[in-house]
Amino acid sequence: MANAPLVVGTGPRKVLALHGWFGSATGWGPFADLIDEERYSVLFLDYRGYGARRAEDGEHTLAEISADALAAVDAQGWSSFTVLGHSMGGSAMQRVLVDAGGRVTGLIGVSPVPSTGVPFDEQAEQLFRGAAGDRGNRYAILDLTTGGRLSRTWLDRMVQISFDQSDPAAFGAYLDAWAGTDFSAEVQGDPVPVRVVVGEHDPALSAAVMEQTFLQQYPNASLEVLTNAGHYAMFETPVALLTTVERFLDDL
Repeated sequence: MANAPLVVGTGPRKVLALHGWFGSATGWGPFADLIDEERYSVLFLDYRGYGARRAEDGEHTLAEISADALAAVDAQGWSSFTVLGHSMGGSAMQRVLVDAGGRVTGLIGVSPVPSTGVPFDEQAEQLFRGAAGDRGNRYAILDLTTGGRLSRTWLDRMVQISFDQSDPAAFGAYLDAWAGTDFSAEVQGDPVPVRVVVGEHDPALSAAVMEQTFLQQYPNASLEVLTNAGHYAMFETPVALLTTVERFLDDL
Protein backbone atom coordinates (compact mmCIF):
# COMPACT_ATOMS: atom_id res chain seq x y z
CA MET A 1 0.00 0.00 0.00
CA ALA A 2 1.44 3.32 -1.03
CA ASN A 3 0.63 5.12 2.21
CA ALA A 4 0.48 3.52 5.63
CA PRO A 5 -2.81 4.01 7.51
CA LEU A 6 -3.07 6.15 10.62
CA VAL A 7 -2.99 4.07 13.80
CA VAL A 8 -3.88 5.69 17.14
CA GLY A 9 -3.01 3.82 20.32
CA THR A 10 -1.27 0.59 21.23
CA GLY A 11 -3.97 -1.01 23.36
CA PRO A 12 -5.14 -4.63 23.20
CA ARG A 13 -8.59 -3.90 21.75
CA LYS A 14 -8.20 -3.58 17.98
CA VAL A 15 -10.53 -1.35 15.95
CA LEU A 16 -10.66 -0.69 12.21
CA ALA A 17 -12.27 2.72 11.53
CA LEU A 18 -13.88 3.37 8.13
CA HIS A 19 -14.81 6.95 7.30
CA GLY A 20 -17.81 8.48 5.59
CA TRP A 21 -18.31 10.06 2.18
CA PHE A 22 -17.26 13.51 3.42
CA GLY A 23 -14.52 12.14 5.69
CA SER A 24 -11.01 10.71 5.66
CA ALA A 25 -8.67 8.95 8.06
CA THR A 26 -8.08 12.31 9.75
CA GLY A 27 -11.71 13.40 9.47
CA TRP A 28 -13.07 12.05 12.75
CA GLY A 29 -12.93 15.37 14.60
CA PRO A 30 -12.60 15.57 18.40
CA PHE A 31 -13.64 11.92 18.75
CA ALA A 32 -10.24 10.71 17.57
CA ASP A 33 -8.42 12.93 20.07
CA LEU A 34 -10.30 11.32 22.96
CA ILE A 35 -9.28 7.71 22.32
CA ASP A 36 -7.62 5.97 25.27
CA GLU A 37 -4.40 4.89 23.61
CA GLU A 38 -3.52 2.39 26.33
CA ARG A 39 -6.81 0.48 25.98
CA TYR A 40 -7.40 0.64 22.25
CA SER A 41 -5.57 0.49 18.93
CA VAL A 42 -7.59 2.22 16.21
CA LEU A 43 -6.58 1.98 12.56
CA PHE A 44 -8.06 4.88 10.58
CA LEU A 45 -8.08 3.92 6.90
CA ASP A 46 -8.11 6.27 3.91
CA TYR A 47 -9.95 4.90 0.89
CA ARG A 48 -8.36 5.30 -2.52
CA GLY A 49 -8.94 8.89 -3.58
CA TYR A 50 -9.05 10.21 0.00
CA GLY A 51 -6.60 11.80 2.42
CA ALA A 52 -3.06 10.44 2.15
CA ARG A 53 -4.28 8.31 -0.80
CA ARG A 54 -5.99 11.16 -2.65
CA ALA A 55 -3.93 10.64 -5.78
CA GLU A 56 -4.15 6.85 -5.75
CA ASP A 57 -6.15 5.27 -8.55
CA GLY A 58 -8.84 2.74 -7.83
CA GLU A 59 -12.17 1.22 -8.75
CA HIS A 60 -13.89 2.97 -5.81
CA THR A 61 -16.04 0.02 -4.79
CA LEU A 62 -16.96 -1.53 -1.45
CA ALA A 63 -15.02 -4.65 -2.43
CA GLU A 64 -11.90 -2.54 -2.96
CA ILE A 65 -12.32 -0.77 0.38
CA SER A 66 -12.69 -4.15 2.07
CA ALA A 67 -9.63 -5.62 0.38
CA ASP A 68 -7.52 -2.60 1.30
CA ALA A 69 -8.83 -2.67 4.87
CA LEU A 70 -7.98 -6.34 5.31
CA ALA A 71 -4.52 -5.74 3.87
CA ALA A 72 -4.05 -2.92 6.38
CA VAL A 73 -5.06 -4.98 9.42
CA ASP A 74 -2.94 -7.88 8.17
CA ALA A 75 0.04 -5.53 8.01
CA GLN A 76 -0.60 -4.71 11.67
CA GLY A 77 -0.69 -8.40 12.54
CA TRP A 78 -4.28 -8.30 13.79
CA SER A 79 -5.95 -11.71 13.80
CA SER A 80 -9.30 -10.28 14.92
CA PHE A 81 -10.79 -6.81 15.26
CA THR A 82 -13.94 -4.73 15.61
CA VAL A 83 -15.03 -2.44 12.78
CA LEU A 84 -16.27 1.10 13.35
CA GLY A 85 -17.94 2.67 10.33
CA HIS A 86 -19.43 6.11 9.79
CA SER A 87 -22.06 6.71 7.08
CA MET A 88 -20.56 5.23 3.87
CA GLY A 89 -18.14 3.43 6.18
CA GLY A 90 -21.16 1.72 7.74
CA SER A 91 -21.79 -0.02 4.44
CA ALA A 92 -18.09 -0.77 3.98
CA MET A 93 -17.81 -2.29 7.47
CA GLN A 94 -20.43 -4.86 6.51
CA ARG A 95 -18.50 -5.72 3.35
CA VAL A 96 -15.45 -6.29 5.55
CA LEU A 97 -17.54 -8.53 7.80
CA VAL A 98 -18.51 -10.70 4.82
CA ASP A 99 -14.98 -10.83 3.41
CA ALA A 100 -13.02 -11.30 6.65
CA GLY A 101 -13.98 -14.92 7.27
CA GLY A 102 -14.96 -14.72 10.93
CA ARG A 103 -12.25 -12.32 12.09
CA VAL A 104 -14.64 -9.45 12.89
CA THR A 105 -15.69 -9.48 16.56
CA GLY A 106 -18.25 -6.68 16.33
CA LEU A 107 -19.63 -3.81 14.24
CA ILE A 108 -20.25 -0.25 15.41
CA GLY A 109 -22.14 1.85 12.91
CA VAL A 110 -22.36 5.62 13.37
CA SER A 111 -25.22 6.86 11.18
CA PRO A 112 -24.36 3.84 9.01
CA VAL A 113 -25.53 3.20 5.47
CA PRO A 114 -27.36 -0.15 5.38
CA SER A 115 -26.27 -3.06 3.20
CA THR A 116 -29.39 -2.42 1.12
CA GLY A 117 -27.99 0.85 -0.20
CA VAL A 118 -29.97 4.11 -0.13
CA PRO A 119 -32.81 4.80 -2.57
CA PHE A 120 -33.06 8.42 -3.76
CA ASP A 121 -35.99 10.33 -5.15
CA GLU A 122 -35.28 12.53 -8.18
CA GLN A 123 -34.50 15.65 -6.16
CA ALA A 124 -32.13 13.85 -3.80
CA GLU A 125 -30.47 12.11 -6.72
CA GLN A 126 -29.65 15.46 -8.31
CA LEU A 127 -28.40 16.88 -5.01
CA PHE A 128 -26.05 13.98 -4.29
CA ARG A 129 -24.90 13.47 -7.89
CA GLY A 130 -23.96 17.13 -8.09
CA ALA A 131 -21.97 17.10 -4.86
CA ALA A 132 -18.74 15.87 -6.46
CA GLY A 133 -18.01 19.25 -8.00
CA ASP A 134 -20.37 21.69 -6.33
CA ARG A 135 -19.72 23.35 -2.96
CA GLY A 136 -23.34 24.37 -2.62
CA ASN A 137 -24.52 20.78 -2.93
CA ARG A 138 -22.07 19.59 -0.32
CA TYR A 139 -23.13 22.38 2.01
CA ALA A 140 -26.81 21.51 1.50
CA ILE A 141 -26.19 17.82 2.26
CA LEU A 142 -24.30 18.65 5.44
CA ASP A 143 -26.99 21.07 6.55
CA LEU A 144 -29.80 18.64 5.74
CA THR A 145 -28.29 15.65 7.50
CA THR A 146 -27.56 17.64 10.67
CA GLY A 147 -31.09 18.99 10.93
CA GLY A 148 -30.51 22.53 9.61
CA ARG A 149 -29.44 23.68 13.06
CA LEU A 150 -25.65 24.09 13.05
CA SER A 151 -23.22 26.97 12.59
CA ARG A 152 -22.59 28.13 9.04
CA THR A 153 -18.94 28.49 9.98
CA TRP A 154 -18.73 24.80 10.82
CA LEU A 155 -20.64 23.78 7.70
CA ASP A 156 -18.34 25.87 5.50
CA ARG A 157 -15.28 24.32 7.10
CA MET A 158 -16.63 20.80 6.65
CA VAL A 159 -17.24 21.51 2.97
CA GLN A 160 -13.70 22.78 2.56
CA ILE A 161 -12.24 19.81 4.40
CA SER A 162 -14.17 17.42 2.19
CA PHE A 163 -12.76 19.08 -0.94
CA ASP A 164 -9.26 19.11 0.51
CA GLN A 165 -9.40 15.46 1.53
CA SER A 166 -11.01 13.82 -1.50
CA ASP A 167 -10.50 13.65 -5.25
CA PRO A 168 -13.75 14.86 -6.90
CA ALA A 169 -13.87 11.98 -9.39
CA ALA A 170 -13.33 9.40 -6.65
CA PHE A 171 -15.87 11.15 -4.45
CA GLY A 172 -18.45 10.94 -7.20
CA ALA A 173 -17.70 7.30 -7.96
CA TYR A 174 -18.12 6.23 -4.35
CA LEU A 175 -21.75 7.37 -4.43
CA ASP A 176 -22.66 4.29 -6.45
CA ALA A 177 -20.66 2.12 -4.05
CA TRP A 178 -22.60 3.09 -0.94
CA ALA A 179 -25.97 4.18 -2.31
CA GLY A 180 -26.40 1.78 -5.20
CA THR A 181 -25.02 -1.51 -3.86
CA ASP A 182 -27.28 -4.11 -2.23
CA PHE A 183 -25.60 -7.09 -0.60
CA SER A 184 -28.12 -7.50 2.23
CA ALA A 185 -28.62 -11.21 1.48
CA GLU A 186 -24.98 -11.83 2.39
CA VAL A 187 -25.32 -10.41 5.91
CA GLN A 188 -28.83 -11.56 6.77
CA GLY A 189 -28.81 -13.44 10.07
CA ASP A 190 -25.12 -12.93 10.86
CA PRO A 191 -24.72 -13.35 14.65
CA VAL A 192 -21.95 -10.77 15.10
CA PRO A 193 -22.68 -8.19 17.85
CA VAL A 194 -23.77 -4.91 16.25
CA ARG A 195 -24.37 -1.47 17.73
CA VAL A 196 -25.89 1.21 15.52
CA VAL A 197 -25.76 4.80 16.72
CA VAL A 198 -27.76 7.60 15.12
CA GLY A 199 -28.32 11.25 15.88
CA GLU A 200 -31.79 12.42 16.71
CA HIS A 201 -31.47 15.24 14.14
CA ASP A 202 -30.44 13.08 11.16
CA PRO A 203 -33.50 12.76 8.89
CA ALA A 204 -31.75 10.52 6.36
CA LEU A 205 -30.25 7.67 8.37
CA SER A 206 -32.65 7.77 11.28
CA ALA A 207 -33.65 5.34 14.01
CA ALA A 208 -36.55 4.20 11.83
CA VAL A 209 -34.16 3.32 8.99
CA MET A 210 -31.97 1.35 11.40
CA GLU A 211 -35.00 -0.54 12.73
CA GLN A 212 -36.00 -1.50 9.18
CA THR A 213 -32.49 -2.61 8.15
CA PHE A 214 -29.79 -3.43 10.70
CA LEU A 215 -32.14 -4.57 13.42
CA GLN A 216 -33.96 -6.83 10.98
CA GLN A 217 -30.78 -8.29 9.51
CA TYR A 218 -28.58 -8.87 12.56
CA PRO A 219 -30.10 -10.85 15.47
CA ASN A 220 -27.60 -9.34 17.94
CA ALA A 221 -28.02 -5.71 16.90
CA SER A 222 -28.95 -2.85 19.19
CA LEU A 223 -29.75 0.80 18.55
CA GLU A 224 -28.80 3.97 20.40
CA VAL A 225 -30.04 7.47 19.57
CA LEU A 226 -27.75 10.35 20.55
CA THR A 227 -29.49 13.52 21.61
CA ASN A 228 -28.24 16.85 20.21
CA ALA A 229 -26.56 15.09 17.28
CA GLY A 230 -27.25 14.73 13.59
CA HIS A 231 -25.21 12.78 11.04
CA TYR A 232 -21.79 13.81 12.41
CA ALA A 233 -21.76 12.72 16.05
CA MET A 234 -17.95 12.63 16.07
CA PHE A 235 -18.06 16.43 15.73
CA GLU A 236 -21.41 17.24 17.34
CA THR A 237 -21.30 15.04 20.46
CA PRO A 238 -17.85 13.41 20.56
CA VAL A 239 -17.85 12.52 24.25
CA ALA A 240 -21.25 10.85 24.07
CA LEU A 241 -20.15 8.91 20.99
CA LEU A 242 -16.88 7.87 22.63
CA THR A 243 -18.77 6.62 25.68
CA THR A 244 -21.06 4.49 23.52
CA VAL A 245 -18.15 3.08 21.53
CA GLU A 246 -16.12 2.26 24.65
CA ARG A 247 -19.06 0.49 26.30
CA PHE A 248 -19.64 -1.64 23.25
CA LEU A 249 -15.97 -2.56 22.87
CA ASP A 250 -15.55 -3.37 26.56
CA ASP A 251 -18.60 -5.65 26.53
CA LEU A 252 -17.33 -7.81 23.67
